[in-house]
Amino acid sequence: MAENAFHLDFEQPVIALEKRIAELSQQAESDGLDLSEEIGRLEERAEDLRQRVYRDLTPWQRVQLSRHPQRPYTLDYLTRMTSDFVELHGDRAYGDDAAVVGGAARLDGEPIMVVGMQSGRNVAERQRRNFGMPHPEGYRKALRIMHLGARFGLPVLSLVDTSAAYPGVEAEYRGQAEAIARCMYEMSHLPVPVVVVILSQGGSGGAIALGVGDRILMLENAWYGVIAPEACSTILFKTRERKEEAADALKLTASDLHEQKIIDQIVPEPFGGAHRDWDEAAALLKRRVTEALAELRLLSAEELVRNRVEKYCAMGAYSD
Repeated sequence: MAENAFHLDFEQPVIALEKRIAELSQQAESDGLDLSEEIGRLEERAEDLRQRVYRDLTPWQRVQLSRHPQRPYTLDYLTRMTSDFVELHGDRAYGDDAAVVGGAARLDGEPIMVVGMQSGRNVAERQRRNFGMPHPEGYRKALRIMHLGARFGLPVLSLVDTSAAYPGVEAEYRGQAEAIARCMYEMSHLPVPVVVVILSQGGSGGAIALGVGDRILMLENAWYGVIAPEACSTILFKTRERKEEAADALKLTASDLHEQKIIDQIVPEPFGGAHRDWDEAAALLKRRVTEALAELRLLSAEELVRNRVEKYCAMGAYSD
């Protein structure tokens, strides 16, 4: 796991106490002092403060956690959840988009196909992966991998983590809208189990392109919506400063979307967020994915497609 050198504003009181506890523990060990009583009191205060800070996070605070620079990305989860991962490259038409990764892997020994969005942790890697914003060839690569899975009867696991599809002119020239629409259509008709996980950010069409599945899981500190709060605030209020109000109104948290039946299950994270313990976050997610696939493997191809189409046709509130 990456070292947590970055902390959000609302986390600072907790981090300060944890740092003080670590300093006292180190001093007690190095100087041979008995500071157990003071350390115990601080640990009780820290636990109480953690409960108050993380128990009732606002929608905007969850958006902030979803963007934490030490939060695990797709490849971090695949490393911990799967074995024998073989990455496949290229869309066989234009090129290889590093913002989308995918290939064959084994989950508890069972073969699956995986696709997902990937960002970077330093400037060079972020630029190479286009900050996790896919180009059309990224979506077409993902679709090629999913079709390969369907050909061999392998379940598909899609890990969504993007602020948006890349909005550049060159992406439009190469058919960004068509690539997104084609992915949505083809995913709805894949004759194999499809499990989708919203890992962190699920922004607009960039996310829904790989978001059509039999089971939609979402990590508790992820967000999933038609637009990011800052962009929504800028459009509606002509300023970014009302982003917290926009986050409330957008209903983009896991609990909001579960209540609206947009997602099927909320995946718990380590207390304080997935960035605090990558191994535990991956273990929690793996358990939910394994359970979902076990249920879906009992259904025929015809049942999977029919149920999936009906699932999406039933979404939303509207009247004639």
